Amino acid sequence: MTADPEGKSTQAAAGGKEAGCRYLGVDHGTKRIGVAISDPLGVLAHPLTTLEGGSEESRLERLVELVRQYDVRAVIVGMPLTLRGEEGQRAAATRAFIARLAERISVPIRAWDERLSTMAAERQLRDAGHRPSRCRKLVDQAAAVEILQSYLDWLRGRAEEPVGVEGQGSGRG
Repeated sequence: MTADPEGKSTQAAAGGKEAGCRYLGVDHGTKRIGVAISDPLGVLAHPLTTLEGGSEESRLERLVELVRQYDVRAVIVGMPLTLRGEEGQRAAATRAFIARLAERISVPIRAWDERLSTMAAERQLRDAGHRPSRCRKLVDQAAAVEILQSYLDWLRGRAEEPVGVEGQGSGRG
């Protein structure tokens, strides 16, 4: 795994070509990991699961299993930046998580700006008649969908998929 000067991370797969067709979106938290998956065409993100319980190590291993099960092309991990675009303590924990994940998988991992993804997820759940405070698992999955969909939308606007380290844009369109 490498990082560019702005702190975006990636891991190059063998020969610079990724495997699989789907993308996995991850909303990393201290107690839960929200996970989203793209459709096979890489156009739409869908909620997949929330990994919780046990140690972070066991949640990490379950995430590795999902990468293999779905033949994932790349993992997009939400990076918790401040509203000013700076990294704080949560970002450091997410970077450590990315490093541990990179030791276990051979597909690229991209850190992606997740600012306001949880707020957007909570708003969508409220609009659907759910109380976010009572369904944290759904909030984590919905935030993972927001992160992944933002990346997929950005990716569609590019002529080809980035190989190696590139800037990620704002993550919001």
